[in-house]
Amino acid sequence: MATITLKGDPIHTSGNLPRLGAKAPPFTLTGGDLQDIELGDYAGRRVLLNIVPSLDTPVCGISTRKFNEHARRHSGDVVAVVSADLPFAQVRFCGNEGLENVVTLSTFRSRFPEDYGVRISDGPLAGVTARAVVVIDAGGIVRYTQLVPEIGEEPDYREAIKALEGC
Repeated sequence: MATITLKGDPIHTSGNLPRLGAKAPPFTLTGGDLQDIELGDYAGRRVLLNIVPSLDTPVCGISTRKFNEHARRHSGDVVAVVSADLPFAQVRFCGNEGLENVVTLSTFRSRFPEDYGVRISDGPLAGVTARAVVVIDAGGIVRYTQLVPEIGEEPDYREAIKALEGC
């Protein structure tokens, strides 16, 4: 379990992010077309998981737009925004924002939040995912993680992208 804050008040996650240098835990998430997407579908590609509580919040939208810009310039990388939002809402948000380069993945039928240690376990946001970034190299190894300490803050884009480009 990790401790983060929401407007300065402590809240907890269900576990911890995957260890650096470890094999990334397999996952099955739901894509915008309601089809299952597995980590194995991205074998041989670098993957950045932008994990957010909900795309319907300002900071989540900002991080999705910023990582979308990276994905636009680096089409070989998979840049996925992962949230508890239903796939319909994710597709609508990205469509309205013109975000065509990120993959949207929903946790609504998945153990991903527990397996990646990002489910918020208490407080007003209990049940959604904490804000985090995980970078997985082309061989499936975790190369970078960040659990954002304050849920209302943005992730460290520079370090996440540096890690993605370096693996």
